[in-house]
Amino acid sequence: MPSISRRLLLALGLGAAATALHAQPAAQPPAAGGGAGAQPLRLIVPFTPGTGIDLIARTVGPRLGERLGRTVVVDNRAGASGNIGTEAVVRAAPNGNTLLVSVNTLVMNRSLYPKLPFDPVRDLTPVSLTSWGQLLLVTHANAGWRTAADLVQAAKARPGTINYASPGVGTPHHLSMELFKATSGISVTHVPYRGTAGAVTDLLGGQVELMFLPIHVALPHVKTGKLVALGIGSEKRHALLPQVPTLTEARAGNVNVDMWYGIFAPPGTAPDFVARLNRELKDILALPEVRTAFETQGMDPASSTPEDFRRLVEQDAERWAKLIKSQGITAE
Repeated sequence: MPSISRRLLLALGLGAAATALHAQPAAQPPAAGGGAGAQPLRLIVPFTPGTGIDLIARTVGPRLGERLGRTVVVDNRAGASGNIGTEAVVRAAPNGNTLLVSVNTLVMNRSLYPKLPFDPVRDLTPVSLTSWGQLLLVTHANAGWRTAADLVQAAKARPGTINYASPGVGTPHHLSMELFKATSGISVTHVPYRGTAGAVTDLLGGQVELMFLPIHVALPHVKTGKLVALGIGSEKRHALLPQVPTLTEARAGNVNVDMWYGIFAPPGTAPDFVARLNRELKDILALPEVRTAFETQGMDPASSTPEDFRRLVEQDAERWAKLIKSQGITAE
């Protein structure tokens, strides 16, 4: 786990206030300012429309545009587990016209794709955290397990015979289960799918027995009794399912697999523009309608300073790199 609690990062305030945009050196484009000559600001989403990241971009984007006096365009560039859209931002000019909206798969990809022509951790400028998402360990109702301890006992009695699903190799769902395996000392078999829909369908049908799912995806099926929530992979219980213990509470290992979401700029972006964006995003994320939109999708809004976000990204990259290496996981 990171040496600094990820939740502690959220308690830290913004750093020094941003300098006014009109005071930028002449070499820097007046990107943050409005006016008829201002170019559109592109929010690149490295995944398909309808994802949590896409929701963040389409909720935050218009409000950010209003505050900056600019048109904001959401640009979905899906493919290669998010690497195509990420590389587009890494290669973009640091002129304030391009931003990346991403999730913690960004740091996982650094170790899963060692031949990447860029470093997704070092080659981006963190702007701000936007939210957290929680993953729930669930099983289909007929499996017979009611607690994480039941599962661990069964898995140790029958090593390798229990199957778990994920939307694909290297996804947070996959690596979360690999972390659970490592901390609980069990052996279960991975069945990767091409996306979440097929995996959930087979989980509900009993073709596979386990899966980590975002809480808002699992919740309807837990409420109907089709799925059983064995534990939440977080530091604390979730308000939507207060009766479900954390996996640590369930004595199934210290498993914190919270997903963070955030916004990045190209390398070399002017610090005063980053500070301006950070200030505006903090205010936007505090708006009631934005909080409601996020929470409807199972995300908890949260902001951070650029410095704290960078520390979180670096620490998470190190944490997942150790797991990926120890478990021999590769996406190539």
